[in-house]
Amino acid sequence: MAEAQLQQFLDKVRQLNAFVALSEADPAVRSALRDCSSHHEVVALARTHGFEIGRRWGEMEPPRGGDGNLLGGPCPRPGQEENALLAEGPHWRLERIHSCQASSPEGFWYDQDEWEWVTLLQGSARVQFADEPEVRELCRGDNLLISPGRRHRVEATDPAPGSVWLALFWREASAS
Repeated sequence: MAEAQLQQFLDKVRQLNAFVALSEADPAVRSALRDCSSHHEVVALARTHGFEIGRRWGEMEPPRGGDGNLLGGPCPRPGQEENALLAEGPHWRLERIHSCQASSPEGFWYDQDEWEWVTLLQGSARVQFADEPEVRELCRGDNLLISPGRRHRVEATDPAPGSVWLALFWREASAS
């Protein structure tokens, strides 16, 4: 492990230990922690007390700015998603999708007539396929290949700094 990674790990452990000590010493913090129902709520609570415990192993601070950087730029408002076209050709397009606490509307299913390959560059997400009983839990680096007509929906994405997706869409070239 590189020294920088070791220091990042040790700093996170120190912050986790300090947050635990605070929750043991302050009944209000302990009560608020007990009321958290997800990892994201715990991270947000810790942040309100000055602790940054949300980064996963190996994640660095998100780069600032968005000019030419897939992970840069401001996070969309909670519940929102922003799409940016990065490149396209006659039968394909490449998009960057940045979502913040976003989900598909109740009862809505994507039902596309094109292929989609998507990978998470930052954050996590929960995706449901109509033909699968369980929701898929995705984290940074996970990818999916979604065939045309395969109904799916986004159940949840991360709060700020959000979930950043790279999505490639394409149609089969018609035989001429």
